[in-house]
Amino acid sequence: METDKNSEKIKELMERGVEEVIDRNNLETALKSGKKLRVKLGIDPTSPNIHLGRTIPLLKLKDFQDLGHKVVLIIGDFTGVIGDTSDKESERPMLTEKEIKQNLKNYIQQAQKVIDIKKCEVCYNSQWLGKLNYHEIGRQADVFSLAEFIARENIKKRLESGKRISLREVLYPLMQGYDSVAVKADVELGGTDQRFNLLAGRELQRYYGQSPQNIITNPLIEGLDGRKMSSSWGNTINLLDSANEMFGKIMSLKDELIVNYFILATRVNMAKIEEYKKDLSGGKNPMDLKIKLAFEITKLYHDQSQAEKAQEEFEKVHQKGELPSEITKWQATANEYNDYLELLYLSGIVASKSEARRLVESGAVEINGQKLTNWKNKVNLCEKGITVQVGKRKFIRILPPKNF
Repeated sequence: METDKNSEKIKELMERGVEEVIDRNNLETALKSGKKLRVKLGIDPTSPNIHLGRTIPLLKLKDFQDLGHKVVLIIGDFTGVIGDTSDKESERPMLTEKEIKQNLKNYIQQAQKVIDIKKCEVCYNSQWLGKLNYHEIGRQADVFSLAEFIARENIKKRLESGKRISLREVLYPLMQGYDSVAVKADVELGGTDQRFNLLAGRELQRYYGQSPQNIITNPLIEGLDGRKMSSSWGNTINLLDSANEMFGKIMSLKDELIVNYFILATRVNMAKIEEYKKDLSGGKNPMDLKIKLAFEITKLYHDQSQAEKAQEEFEKVHQKGELPSEITKWQATANEYNDYLELLYLSGIVASKSEARRLVESGAVEINGQKLTNWKNKVNLCEKGITVQVGKRKFIRILPPKNF
């Protein structure tokens, strides 16, 4: 009975949220043998936030951890400075060591929302990459050809369109590959956009006399705007988002993403997800299932109580049309403002006057529950102030100046 249960777990490990397994037979044999594997995942702190897209391999890391394997989380404090352009249409700018240090400040705190950090081996790849010399890097580079690098789809497109490719970008796969050598990885996890880098690990392990790692790639998840979730595009659902913000962001997703998010971003039973899929095909209101999705994800990164409160808050504001329980307040510094664009920008609810204008013209701004259609008028704040809503989730209470 225990053997059957273990086989089911291994089957789901190899199939759920998996795009490709490289050396599948070898990995299946190792898993069934009871051998304890070293399973590696690397994350570059190019942003202060770990978002849901990055939790897909983190959840898979947890699956391995739950089966008793040793998981290794590598924080790319060295590779993060260099920058991976595997999924980029243009050259990624180099970050400073100071920026990386600032970004990774809360990475462990965020990662432990998914994995048991006490049972995890946490490494920073500056420990070994910072010690390599030109001689060693030259030997590693000799393992690969330039043709292999430029055959990658995004690199090929950039070359064809005449965009610059720096030699720094050519070195990144060597660094990620050497991470696998340094930690003696049996398995590496990563997104489909990382395929070349993951394979580089296998080649360098062979070069250094190690058995080549098995690879599991996961599909990439769409963000709030339908494009790949990316910190660069700001379309992310972040682990450090408040429960209300997380719930609200998930509710704004396109209906066609519901099932995929259940599979990739939760650990709801697959049989239950199949039921949800049939419900949607049978005409069930997607909103009902999206609420279940938002609840499950919010519960995962906060707790049941906060998820319940976030659901109540969402229903209150977006289904009953009431104001949020808590609204950020901003004290105005003058009685009059030249126009609403100036007021919106100074209050901090938008990043610029041009963004404010775009939002007003698209009908996304309400003042005291009424849609703002003319931003050009002078603003004279009344004694009680005004409540501003931008889009579905942003609210601010603008109070008159203290000397009003």
